[in-house]
Amino acid sequence: MTSYLFHWAVAIVDVAIVSFLIYQILLLIRGTRAVQVLLGLVFLFGTFILSERLGLVTLHWILNNFLSSVVLVAIILFQQDIRRGLARFGKTPFFSRGGAIEEVEHIENIVKACVSLCSRRIGGLIVLEREIGLNEYLEIGTTLDAKVSREMIVSVFQPTSPLHDGAIIIQRGRITAAGCFLPLSGSPDVDRDLGTRHRAAIGLTEETDAVVVVISEEGGSISLVTGGKITRDLDANSLRQILQGLFLSKKREVT
Repeated sequence: MTSYLFHWAVAIVDVAIVSFLIYQILLLIRGTRAVQVLLGLVFLFGTFILSERLGLVTLHWILNNFLSSVVLVAIILFQQDIRRGLARFGKTPFFSRGGAIEEVEHIENIVKACVSLCSRRIGGLIVLEREIGLNEYLEIGTTLDAKVSREMIVSVFQPTSPLHDGAIIIQRGRITAAGCFLPLSGSPDVDRDLGTRHRAAIGLTEETDAVVVVISEEGGSISLVTGGKITRDLDANSLRQILQGLFLSKKREVT
């Protein structure tokens, strides 16, 4: 009897773990192109079973050879999503060094810098690290390790500055580096009117959970990008509220 119950308990735990993993995978690929690719693979698998039942020898042979390498195909097709998922195992908080008062001050300095740059029609790209580390994007940039202040951010993006073309990355309440280059988004869904800065912001947030603020020199506007989605034409209050909602509210929940 004890052995019987033990086997039932193991089976339940096994099913629960598999269900949890499938659920996490679905959350990971939700809203991405990977969903369409996954549906395509499901369709091919269904066609494979149907061809076997109907005796379609040639079609069954082709699909059998293709699906025999489905694991390798999946790794190639979902490489960005797999990379993003694995990266979530290494979690580093954005404002881990300071308390809530310092976090509010950092956000306020970022907002003031964005408004100042926007009013002068100076472009900028500000990356805020969250849980997934961004150290790999620091290698090309210039190390600063400076305090988050309006003056520092504005000075970095001045047209005469050698670092104005890249992005600044803020980690743990410090401006870690400037002049960093980000991966451009290859998604066909991105608006063609968006420039390189916006595409870089979308590209980074497709691979990580970072928050990126973009100041457009052409339009003189402020945008915020997270999860591959862009929110455009923000004013100071809207930007402040979104940043506080993303960073401060989460820490209050943890506390």
